[in-house]
Amino acid sequence: MSHTEKYIPNPQRYTDGVGYNYCGKSGLQLPKISLGLWHNFGDVDDADEALKMIKHAFDNGITHFDLANNYGTPFGSAEKNFGRILKDHFSSYRDEMVISTKAGHEMWAGPYGDGGSRKYLMASLEQSLKRMKLDYVDIFYSHRYDPNTPLEETMGALSDMVKQGKALYVGISKYPEDKAREAYRILKENGTPCLIYQGKYSIFSRDIEREVLPLASEHGIGFIGFSPLAQGMLSDKYLHGIPENSRAAHSYGFLQSSQITPELVARISKLNDIAAQRGQTLAQMALAWCLHQKQVNSVIVGTSSVKQLQDNIDALKTPDFTDDELWRIGELG
Repeated sequence: MSHTEKYIPNPQRYTDGVGYNYCGKSGLQLPKISLGLWHNFGDVDDADEALKMIKHAFDNGITHFDLANNYGTPFGSAEKNFGRILKDHFSSYRDEMVISTKAGHEMWAGPYGDGGSRKYLMASLEQSLKRMKLDYVDIFYSHRYDPNTPLEETMGALSDMVKQGKALYVGISKYPEDKAREAYRILKENGTPCLIYQGKYSIFSRDIEREVLPLASEHGIGFIGFSPLAQGMLSDKYLHGIPENSRAAHSYGFLQSSQITPELVARISKLNDIAAQRGQTLAQMALAWCLHQKQVNSVIVGTSSVKQLQDNIDALKTPDFTDDELWRIGELG
């Protein structure tokens, strides 16, 4: 499709697409798979592929696009590029989309460009709205707990965003359980209940099952998982060493080559065997595994190509896990 042709989304996207789950006890439904723009949507990335991925996502019923102020290289470029795509191709579909962004990690120099202060969060949301050319975001998150700012201040800023109409819902990400409990209480008292908790969740990262998920459930709060493929470790990518274009091959980023140990590769290989017996790729099984947990309303995938995105979508065409499979996967996690 040329850039001049008007984009017409797939008319079957809601009947034949990824499907939806209610987010906690709210009336908002999220697609089972959400597209994350942490990687592959910055200025350094392939703009044509980025556009194709967003169209392909939407054509398959993926309505939720997850961003943060500092996504993309340089910081802010994922929001800016997403804003351009929205304006050029999706302006008549804004109300069919859930767009989320966050602030909490370092974004600009000085004391007001990081953390959980009202000063930083409010300024960051204004910048995000400008970059994406939006009047409001659907979900705004406090991206991490800041021990140097009172929770009343951070949550008060989130509540005011909703009251000002600049965010429809608010959420928190990566908060320790005791702080999450307090955040939920404050937001509820403010009349702007917490919609959602975003946390890391995968076969290799199950800490949230102990406290975060039960607490969210108790308060009727939704949960969305990020890094469901453990930065690509839960795919066939690292079964035979470290490919040169993979995340672990780069000296920057969160996944270092030293993490890909022989012991880990052996576990990945055994998981890969279970996936093969199920007729799936390892990545597909890893995504399906996250979603088998009833409290996981959606998982965020980060993809570098339409082919990879489709592979992830195909994870939903999957047989249910047997108790034996779940036990074996749990032993290797």
